[in-house]
Amino acid sequence: MDFTLTPEQKTVQEKARRAAGEVTEKAALLDRKGSFPKEILDLWAEAGFFGLSLPKEFGGGGHDYVSYCLAQMELAQACPAAALILHLNHTLFGLAISQFGTPDQKLRYLPPVARGEVYACFGLTEPEAGSDPSRLKTTAVKDGSEWLLTGGKNFVTSGDRARYGLVAGLTDPNQGPKGISAFIVDLKSKGVKRGPVEEKMSLSGANSASLIFNEVRVPATAVLGEVNQGLKVFLTTLEGARVGAAAQAVGIGRAVLKHALDYARQREQFGQALTQFQNIQWKLADMATDLEAGALLTLKAAWLRDNNRPYGTAAAMAKRFATDTAMHAALEGVQILGGYGVLKKYPMEKYFRDAKAGQIYEGTNEIMRLIIARDLIKGGI
Repeated sequence: MDFTLTPEQKTVQEKARRAAGEVTEKAALLDRKGSFPKEILDLWAEAGFFGLSLPKEFGGGGHDYVSYCLAQMELAQACPAAALILHLNHTLFGLAISQFGTPDQKLRYLPPVARGEVYACFGLTEPEAGSDPSRLKTTAVKDGSEWLLTGGKNFVTSGDRARYGLVAGLTDPNQGPKGISAFIVDLKSKGVKRGPVEEKMSLSGANSASLIFNEVRVPATAVLGEVNQGLKVFLTTLEGARVGAAAQAVGIGRAVLKHALDYARQREQFGQALTQFQNIQWKLADMATDLEAGALLTLKAAWLRDNNRPYGTAAAMAKRFATDTAMHAALEGVQILGGYGVLKKYPMEKYFRDAKAGQIYEGTNEIMRLIIARDLIKGGI
């Protein structure tokens, strides 16, 4: 068993580390203002992170998914909101098109998305259909050579400005989840309405908005995969996305640990640095250990994906553990800083807010536990 990174993986990791370091201060300022991090995204697009593991022939970098996760672990330390927006383009839209798209679909949609020239989004969640796709209400009715898409999606990250969306619609309502199809929707189409940007506790720069579709005409050539096979498209895409989400959580947790350690080294109480107190040492040691475990789970899941081996359960494990670890690290980080931990002048309260979101998106951690338990009961683990 070899844990050594390849030269290419090390190069990506170091490049991402430099890119993150260049924008850390700007990211903090943008977060306080609740501003969209366009300057950061433009820099990361120019550096090739938007299409890192997408095919070279369609504008991507052609790297493996391990490299992408290594990059996310670095980028998310600086700006989790920008890392999430990049993740939408790269994984939730880009990898879905790469895996299930026709040659024409790949040629049309992948290059601008992989280069970060346009933003993409993922439309599955509805007001009554979050973890339960059987309650999906959005429909797609055949009209000649087109489909008429009607319904609404909420909590759509980048929904306020995305050019393209991967949207779930019922093409055969009688089949329930087995009648879902995946559509590539040009969000400039007639009949698309964007809701206002939601005010959020965390990841404020990664704008979320609802999308309303009123008989939006979608050509038959925009169906991703087979008709009525959309649930497979969405669930397969989410498996990869969960590994990326785990990598983001590891990045946030590492940022927490770094800041908590720097503070504990400098802060003195009762005549000595906080690092001299055993209770603080144990908190730091537990953070470091759990984050290392989260990183290893994440990289294992990415490696399984790269080697075309089943990785759905590994993805769920990585996502559950890494995001819970980031949240626990943030709790401890705030405690170490004490009163300073809740001040907006210090980054710890931002890490705390951003870490919480990771336990929810790409499937809640309760759903991750269900996935793991079902595989365990079937004897798959």
